Amino acid sequence: MARDEVIRAAGVVLLRDNEGTREVLVVHRPVRQDWSLPKGKLDPGEHVVVAALRECDEETGYTPILRSPLPTQSYSVLSLPKVVNYWAARVRSDEGFAPDDEVDEIQWVPVANAASVLSYPSDAHLVEQASGQPETVPLIILRHTQAMKRNDFKGDHDSDRPLTGKGRSQSKALVPLLDAYGIEFVHASSARRCSETVRRYAKHLGVHVIPEPHLTEEGHHEDASQAAARAIELCATPESIVLCSHRPVLPTILDAMAGSLGIDLGDPRWARIWDPKLPPGGFIVVHRAFGPEGQVIVVGLERHTLTGE
Repeated sequence: MARDEVIRAAGVVLLRDNEGTREVLVVHRPVRQDWSLPKGKLDPGEHVVVAALRECDEETGYTPILRSPLPTQSYSVLSLPKVVNYWAARVRSDEGFAPDDEVDEIQWVPVANAASVLSYPSDAHLVEQASGQPETVPLIILRHTQAMKRNDFKGDHDSDRPLTGKGRSQSKALVPLLDAYGIEFVHASSARRCSETVRRYAKHLGVHVIPEPHLTEEGHHEDASQAAARAIELCATPESIVLCSHRPVLPTILDAMAGSLGIDLGDPRWARIWDPKLPPGGFIVVHRAFGPEGQVIVVGLERHTLTGE
C-alpha cells in the first residue's frame, strides 16, 4: 500500500502531578461528542515528532516535552488504515486554552478516573501504560548531517570537512526534533561536520557544544576502546544529552552502550532500532530511568530520520 494511502497521526498522553495526584489531560471533541487524548493528523511533509507537539499545543494550549513512546495505535477510518504514534509527555509550558470547533473543552483528570471519562478503551490503556512508567531522561545518538565528500575536500585535515548546503538545512531541521525531547546538553565529535550539525541547536539553547575528541573518526581509529569508554560514561550520565558522531564510529558507540544498558540485540525489534546504519541526520533516542543507586534502566527506544521514514 502506498504511504500516502495511510492516514498518519500523532498524539500525547500528557501527565502532571497535582498535590500528590497524578493527572492526565483529556479533550472533548464536539463533532464526535467524545473525550479523548490530544492527537491529530500530520501536515504534508511534517515529521511525526513535530506533529505530536503541534497537535497538543493547538488543541490544549499546553506545550509538551516528549518522554518514552507508547504502543502505536492502528485502525481504519473510512476504509483507510490510520496509524497514530503516541508518547508519554510532561508539561513544558501553558499558553492558555482557546476552545474552537475541534476541541471545545479540556480537563485534567486523575489517572485513576481516566477510564471512566475517556470514550475509548484504547485511550484508557495508553494512560495506564504512560502513568506506570518511571520518570525518564533522554539520550540521543545522532549521525551528523550531510557533509562535503572526502574526494571534493581540498583541506589538509579531514576533521575540517564542512557540511554541505543541504547538511546545513538538515541541521536546522534537527532543532525542533531535539527540542521536542527537552535535550539540554550538546556533545559532538570535535570534527567540524559534527559540531556544525548541532551548533544551531546549541545556539537555540544558549549553550556551548561540548567537544568529544575520542568520538572523532581519527580518535576512534587511534583507540576504539577510549571511544567505547566515553560512550558508556555518557549513557550513564543522568542528563538529557544529544551526542553527534560519525557513521564509522557509531557501531562502537552503540555496541558499548548496548552492553552497558543491557539492550538485548537478539530481539529483532531492538536490533532494528539499534542498527548503526543511520542516514545523515538520523538518530536513536534512549529513554533512561535512573535508580536510587545510579543504575540505568531502558524504558523505551526510538529511531528517527529527518524525513520521518
